[in-house]
Amino acid sequence: MLDIRNVDTAYGSVPMLRGLELAVRPGELVCLLGPNGAGKTTTFMTICGIVRARRGAVHVMGNDIAKIGTENLAGLGVGVVPEGRRLFPGLSVLENIRLGYDAVSNHGDQFDKQLDRMCELFPRIRERLKQAAGTLSGGEQAMVALARALVGNPKFVVMDEPSLGLSPKLISEYFGITAEIHRRGTTILLIEQNAEMGLKIADRAYVLVKGKVAQEGPAKDLAASRVTAGLYL
Repeated sequence: MLDIRNVDTAYGSVPMLRGLELAVRPGELVCLLGPNGAGKTTTFMTICGIVRARRGAVHVMGNDIAKIGTENLAGLGVGVVPEGRRLFPGLSVLENIRLGYDAVSNHGDQFDKQLDRMCELFPRIRERLKQAAGTLSGGEQAMVALARALVGNPKFVVMDEPSLGLSPKLISEYFGITAEIHRRGTTILLIEQNAEMGLKIADRAYVLVKGKVAQEGPAKDLAASRVTAGLYL
């Protein structure tokens, strides 16, 4: 689903990712962890093709992201949840979710069925469909952003810091939904700072420090690792 090989990136003269190597296989839930400034969001932007690699290559669903372009990710079966939700605040919840569907498919007759599926997964969304997305609480916006990514029935979802700004109760609920999505067959890359919650639901994990992978392996091993404990716990 994702293959990042020896990738370097920079913002101007400031290096960010340094020889990054990361892979996500079909059916996995992989967690990318790291403290603030580690390069997690830069990794997300590089996967999406917004930040270009100066060296190395990023392949998403077997395609070189430098050649296919960001705008074609949804059509390949990739859903994205950017940091900060990135909803269109003046549009309704329904319109925001519809945009996620239309990015993937022009088969409008199937949208209602997919919308019902999202409302089943996120019951609070049904009550807010006509409400402007900008008026929702942070937790509700997080659910809408995830629904927008999922409504096109993607094979692979990349999530950047989805728990940021959520209360502990909502974080637990959000990670529970993420685990359920994975159980239903969706491959997920979860980019997170919340190591404890991320490692509970992940199959494998990477720890990113100063743009480099400091540690990788099964999630249960990293949860017990002194490196992870030193960084987070």
